[in-house]
Amino acid sequence: MKYPKLFTPGKIGTLTIPNRVLKAPTSTAMSNMDGTVSERLIRHYRDVAKGGTGLIIAEYAFVDNIASKSAHCQLGISSDEHIPGLAVLAATIKEQGARAGIQIEHCGRQKFLGTPPIKSASAVPWLALKARAGDAAIPEVMSEAEIEGVIDAFGTAVRRATMADFDLVEIHGAHGYLITNFLSPHTNKRTDKWGGSLENRMRLLKEIIANARAKVGRDFPLTVRLSGSDYEPDGFSVDETAQVAQMCEQMGLDAIHVSGGDHHQMIHQVSPMSVPRMHNVWAAEAIKKAVKIPVIASGSITLPEMAEQILAEGKGDFISLGRPLWADPEWTNKAREGRQEDIRPCIRCNDGCLDRTFFRFQAVGCSVNPEIGREGDIQITPALQKKRIAIIGGGAAGMEAARVATLRGHKATIFEKRKLGGVLFEGSVAEFKSDLGFYNDYLITQMRKLGIEIISKEAGPDDIDAKKFDAVVVATGGKSAVPGIPGLNGPGVIDAIDVFNGTAQAGKRVVVLGGGETAVEVALHLEQKGHDVTLLHRRELMVKDCTITDRISYSEMLASSKVKVVTHLQVTEVKGGVVMATDKDGKVARFEADSVVTGLGYVPVKDGLADKLRAKCGTGGPRVFEIGDCVRTAKVYDAVHAGYKTACQI
Repeated sequence: MKYPKLFTPGKIGTLTIPNRVLKAPTSTAMSNMDGTVSERLIRHYRDVAKGGTGLIIAEYAFVDNIASKSAHCQLGISSDEHIPGLAVLAATIKEQGARAGIQIEHCGRQKFLGTPPIKSASAVPWLALKARAGDAAIPEVMSEAEIEGVIDAFGTAVRRATMADFDLVEIHGAHGYLITNFLSPHTNKRTDKWGGSLENRMRLLKEIIANARAKVGRDFPLTVRLSGSDYEPDGFSVDETAQVAQMCEQMGLDAIHVSGGDHHQMIHQVSPMSVPRMHNVWAAEAIKKAVKIPVIASGSITLPEMAEQILAEGKGDFISLGRPLWADPEWTNKAREGRQEDIRPCIRCNDGCLDRTFFRFQAVGCSVNPEIGREGDIQITPALQKKRIAIIGGGAAGMEAARVATLRGHKATIFEKRKLGGVLFEGSVAEFKSDLGFYNDYLITQMRKLGIEIISKEAGPDDIDAKKFDAVVVATGGKSAVPGIPGLNGPGVIDAIDVFNGTAQAGKRVVVLGGGETAVEVALHLEQKGHDVTLLHRRELMVKDCTITDRISYSEMLASSKVKVVTHLQVTEVKGGVVMATDKDGKVARFEADSVVTGLGYVPVKDGLADKLRAKCGTGGPRVFEIGDCVRTAKVYDAVHAGYKTACQI
């Protein structure tokens, strides 16, 4: 076996778990509005539990009907009326061979819904919510009676979980929710017995544990999730978390699940691809040195070799996977079978699972796995009639279309003028974007294993024989936008794409034009390579189509780099190694450069290919589909979903 540590059984308290992989509790927004379990949620967890993971911890469930619910369509455990659905959920997970756990929480100040009441240790708001909801986001300071009520609500929620036949309950004490609001000096400004010293700040958690143990006894497996640090300048350190973990062990908890961050420091909680993988494992290692009970390591552990390494080096006893099990619910089975190259990797884009879910109030989705959140609704099924499909373009959309079409029984042929991957290749060149490279490698591997024919040429209408193909998918992608600024087509001006693919070399002094992700990424990439970089944009940076975690991470990277950022200037001309720009008052600024790099976004390739194919093939010829960036430039999520859904239609 390639990963012997990962597939050794383990114990958390009295619970034996068949392997060391567990599903982290990650919200899906697929419960009913009142928190009851929906059929959609059951289908989701059935599919995830089929994947071989040892313990599935169902997503965070709110413990009372006063102020603990955080998000839309969140799971609830605040009423006995939740128990019937929860019992079906637990049974469904266990019927697939996994152990069933559930996480319980009170949102505290981090209430995505933004609706009153919002309760916390002190009147310190979550700034992102305050920007959206104004003063309504400022929490009400909890009274003694309210605190006691929440303590009892947590204990009662644990009792309900036992009545629903869950095998384990995890208390959510991480990520900036209520328990963290009390633990962290950043959010706890109290001067009574609930604030001040660490002993006082951890009193809430201590009394929750005592209440729960009094209600369910010592033998029921009970764990806690803690942030090793909240990463706030005035927050708590791993040294304090180690003391909290020791208290939890003394109070009879059975494991410590270590994560990091809060919603203000979200990149440490839901790390984007620009943050190193295994980001919070250092904290798990520190906690493991402080306690004897099992420690669960988490945080961007995307590949099985990473998980095996953590276990082998004694940095954790179990491995927690959140987003990777959405990208591929069969992650654990494939790792056990030694098929790691077939694991569809999480690219840590935080698009479908975070931005579209929590900030656009949708149910969970995944950029690389269109089936997540749509279980039982969309799936790959055998085609009623096998067809020959020409796919023009071998980027994310084209390769996903070819993969799905082939699995359905069709014969797919890809025409690609460059190497496979499209802009996935250039997009993964920067060291901080390497997750995209793992995904591109996965797709290319699937093309090879499925025997998909690849023709290395630019296909035009004359290359598509209507007698040889029954359908054509045009997935020719996008191209760099070039606005009508004098000199942008002149010497010394380089496209960001050409920087990344190595066809052009930038000089020492570089001015990068643009303020979206492409411009920021090429600026950071060149600065890391030793260039002197100025980033020039007419507005604030990253205001459009940028996930919250990328915005936070890139802003921090820029602040700690030597990139000179200049905003609110409109470029008027590029000539002779000089970029001319004006501000809103017409004042002119000059920027000298050895190279000017354009990162001004992308536009669809509108070469009329699809229309030409339709005209050539006629009404009785192959049906022509257009997908991906050649229709509308968007994100990996949109390209992959378009490829999947189109292939399912043919």
